[in-house]
Amino acid sequence: MTITETPATPLLPSPPTTADGLREGVIGTSPVRPDGIAKVQGSFEFSSDIFAEGALWGATLRSPHPHARILSVDLSGAWKINGVEAVITAEDVPGVLTYGLITHDQPVFARDIVRYVGEPVAAVAADHPETCRRALEAIVVTYEVLTPLLDAEAAIDGSSVPIHPDGNLIRHQRILCGDPEATGPVVVEGTYEIGMQDQAFLGLEAALAVPDSGGKGVELHVATQWLHEDRGQIAACLDLPVEQVRLVLGGVGGAFGAREDISLQVHCCLLALRLGKPVRMAYNRAESFLGHVHRHPARIWMRHHATAEGELVKIEARFVLDGGAYASTSSAVLINAVTHTQGPYRCPNAIVDGYAVRTNHLPCGAMRGFGVVQACFAHESQMDKLAQAAGLDPVEIRLINAMRTGDLLITGQPVESVAPVERCIRETAALAMPTEPIGGSDGDVMCLPGGAGRTADVSHIRRGVGWGVSIKNLMYSEGFDDYSTARCRMVNGVVTLKFATAEVGQGFVTIAAQIARTILGVDEVLLDRIDTGIGSAGSTSASRQTWMSGGAVDAACRQVRERFFEHVAAAYGLDPLRLGIDGTDVVDTMGDLRIPVTEAAVGVEFDETVEYRHRPTEDLDENGQGNCHVAFAFVAHRAVVDVDPDLGLVKVVQVATAQDVGRALNPLSVIGQIEGGIAQGLGLAVMEEIIQIDGRIRNASFTDYLLPTMLDMPPVLVALVEEPDPQAPLGAKGVGEPPCISVTPAVVAAIRDALRQVDGVGRDLHRVPVRPADIAL
Repeated sequence: MTITETPATPLLPSPPTTADGLREGVIGTSPVRPDGIAKVQGSFEFSSDIFAEGALWGATLRSPHPHARILSVDLSGAWKINGVEAVITAEDVPGVLTYGLITHDQPVFARDIVRYVGEPVAAVAADHPETCRRALEAIVVTYEVLTPLLDAEAAIDGSSVPIHPDGNLIRHQRILCGDPEATGPVVVEGTYEIGMQDQAFLGLEAALAVPDSGGKGVELHVATQWLHEDRGQIAACLDLPVEQVRLVLGGVGGAFGAREDISLQVHCCLLALRLGKPVRMAYNRAESFLGHVHRHPARIWMRHHATAEGELVKIEARFVLDGGAYASTSSAVLINAVTHTQGPYRCPNAIVDGYAVRTNHLPCGAMRGFGVVQACFAHESQMDKLAQAAGLDPVEIRLINAMRTGDLLITGQPVESVAPVERCIRETAALAMPTEPIGGSDGDVMCLPGGAGRTADVSHIRRGVGWGVSIKNLMYSEGFDDYSTARCRMVNGVVTLKFATAEVGQGFVTIAAQIARTILGVDEVLLDRIDTGIGSAGSTSASRQTWMSGGAVDAACRQVRERFFEHVAAAYGLDPLRLGIDGTDVVDTMGDLRIPVTEAAVGVEFDETVEYRHRPTEDLDENGQGNCHVAFAFVAHRAVVDVDPDLGLVKVVQVATAQDVGRALNPLSVIGQIEGGIAQGLGLAVMEEIIQIDGRIRNASFTDYLLPTMLDMPPVLVALVEEPDPQAPLGAKGVGEPPCISVTPAVVAAIRDALRQVDGVGRDLHRVPVRPADIAL
């Protein structure tokens, strides 16, 4: 049996040193990323490319109903088809019948009840994908269709029958802060809605399961965000010790939260173990929409009280998040949402209620900025209303209330992170506004709303400017034992790093090598295979891996360096405390010794494995008080848009941003993250939404689910706000999530500003994505 996989990756030789001391990957004609050449050439092996000799294909039968009782399942038709080798249902699951990230409430296969369109009912393995398709069509499932629960409010008030044994309410969280009777002379309120957004990664779900001889274990090659969490859930369902389930990271074509939950992993392993043969599974785009979680749709009411000068006095809020059929990470998403109610602003008093509920919609879970995206659209829309009511401009109102290091959240937690909110706002404001007139200086129709449709009249178009500012917690919260493991092995001056950190496109493989080169002064760094052969690195989510896995790699490399210095000191009769690394040399900082690291390391081997943990957090109490988060990052966005108010068309002309990054370890990678996040935030503002009618998705393709293209992306001006965070092991904060959070309200605010120029009133625009019908006057 042959399995193709990517070997250990050699990195680039001796790159230059940046001003902050970290040696970068070579920029220019050489690639920055160790996987860059393969990805550009198209030879990078994604999880759907992995091949094993003699592998069969697997496929999943899914429910066509949002809510129904299963009366019978007839598999006989599938068994009659030549080439079919296995057909499995819930009766064939040897271990735990359910799985889940926080609550194990989701069945491997539905047995009695289906709770959403697309819920797995059975799976088959056959010699060809077409044979699998025919086998699925031949399975006859008899359903008794039930009335679906589609109203999140009905899940709260008790007027609906529970759709799950655990009930319809996943979590309720209340926050009480300060004086509940406090008020001010300026009061504004609004109700806001956020649609269901898809992560829309380009690399679809795929896996290859290879059983051990004797069927006592399995190796799964899969694109995921958290190898060890997947392994634990898979092993429980297979009724195997975790040591007998090994996971290897397949090439990941994007994730954004959707790969935190199990999708095809258990199904693929069950089929492989049943047959004693390798099995491949791969979703198409329509099945992918059904097979992973999405961003929670939300309805948020807020009321802000302020002084006549615009200083916040109190916030009241109510959040309702539709978690769909199963819990996934709804509990954590809700906590993020309600604890970020105030945004990056000081506020002494608050009354907040938040609910996450089950419905018969598609399951929802983590997506980039989880929970905070929803909260930010509401609180930034409120800040614009407050500015208008207080007679201030959008920048003034935000500067007046800007949070500073040491200020308290409404949970009572002090913001101990560096909090350069005012600097983010001022540096964003200082970035140049677009100088091109509406439609561009050369009259290019592609510069107009509607583009090649040639529908817009320049004389009708209005240009608007809008602002958004946000705060985002980093890492996991509420007492979670969050850690990451890394191993550093140095042999004859060559360093090999091993970790289970899922590289999902964010560039950790680049940062890890930079850390090793900087600390150890080596030219050659190899990356070992990313798998469960080492301790957990936690999830590649919550903007945590630079801090957590970067901290683990840093600590492991420092331990190796300490032993290396002891070896050199013993050889030259020196105190190891006098030694240091200067470029690629080991030097005596108090003398003349200078030796290349490669020469000093000949014939020696050092091997260290380290677990890195951040400071502990705690649960919230009954009033929502407690130090539940680890750290925070901040960002400001300014959007400039052109709007055709007659046709409801929008062209985003520019986005400017200043982001608090702590320390930019690789500025090019940071800017790439910022640009990508802005694209997703822009998409939520004016394009992206999964449409469900009666619990059925109506746009499960990239033809109908609209995504920003290159033609929709504006120029992005970026200022990196570098104030190293003393809590972070490298001074760097996670940068992946903040870019997508406040750009959405900034774009919508700019549309409102443009519409006000038409009649002095404009439109409220309380829902995203904004549709043409919402704009047209």
